[in-house]
Amino acid sequence: MDAFFAAVEQRDNPDLRGKPVAVGFDGPRGVVATASYEARRYGVHSAMAMAKAKRLCPELVVIGSDHAHYKEVSIQVHEIFRRYTDVIEPLSIDEAFLDVTESKIGDVTAEYIAQEIRRSIREELHLTASAGVSYNKFLAKIASDYNKPDGLFVVTYEQAEDFISTLPIGKFWGVGEKTAQIMHKMGIFNGAQLRQCSLGHLIEVFGKIGQVYYDFARGIDDRPVETIRLRKSVGCEQTFLDDIHKKSAILIELYHIVTELVRRLDKSGFSGCTLTLKVKYNDFVQVTRSYTQSKAFQRKDDILPVAKKLIGQVDTETKPIRLMGLSVSNPQDELRRREWVEGMLDFKD
Repeated sequence: MDAFFAAVEQRDNPDLRGKPVAVGFDGPRGVVATASYEARRYGVHSAMAMAKAKRLCPELVVIGSDHAHYKEVSIQVHEIFRRYTDVIEPLSIDEAFLDVTESKIGDVTAEYIAQEIRRSIREELHLTASAGVSYNKFLAKIASDYNKPDGLFVVTYEQAEDFISTLPIGKFWGVGEKTAQIMHKMGIFNGAQLRQCSLGHLIEVFGKIGQVYYDFARGIDDRPVETIRLRKSVGCEQTFLDDIHKKSAILIELYHIVTELVRRLDKSGFSGCTLTLKVKYNDFVQVTRSYTQSKAFQRKDDILPVAKKLIGQVDTETKPIRLMGLSVSNPQDELRRREWVEGMLDFKD
């Protein structure tokens, strides 16, 4: 979906149409969740500090998030998907992979189905969506970003080698900023240069994921579209309006975060054996501490004592804290994990 949260707000409120809109918290520590394309022309983008976004675009209209409503719209989008296939793998509330190898409407091309889905979303939901079509997930994902907004891009098997050759290394799925910097130092700036690097060297530098980079450079991605995706963790975090440093304030906030974490664990049905604390200081340096036990973390009485031990392992005296979070991971067994799948991306209550 194109600028999904902002697009929903503009659809529902005609006064916002054509104006630069950012969805997110309008406060000193607020962050942009989604920016409309009008706002993006000013350099505003997701994950940007709201204060910076407002400096870049003084006319920016900031709207608070209404996640429940966005979820309802997401369900409507998925209902359109299901007219064509049931093999759907959600990536987020506004993005999914569809395998249309055997579609519900017979022997038609994937490009035709993508066009029909986009048309239905436009006519029925009054929103726009962009689509990427290819023979594997890696290329389809990259293609989906090529003709935004409201676009369609196709990469055929015959076109793949040339397409990948000119693809900037930072566009490769799984290559973040730090990995891109390492590759740049290796003289790798695009797919063609990545293809020249041996498998052994990529594994030596990047470990097991080196095999993935080696395959992607050759257009190889054998991962199926998975209709069942397993939740691996549940967490929550809080960015504070003012940095905190007093021990009493830290423990109070930690208690609130534990309470919210328990609520999310109850809602998802998830439990895991590893508790992880994340702390971000006012200089943006981030540290984590984890503890693993044989018993699953599910209740406040299980989590709070361990959370207090973990916070005692980080520096809370000399450096004020900007953000604090907790997460539970490492589920006990596969069977119970499968029971948590339906709620993984929060498409349904």
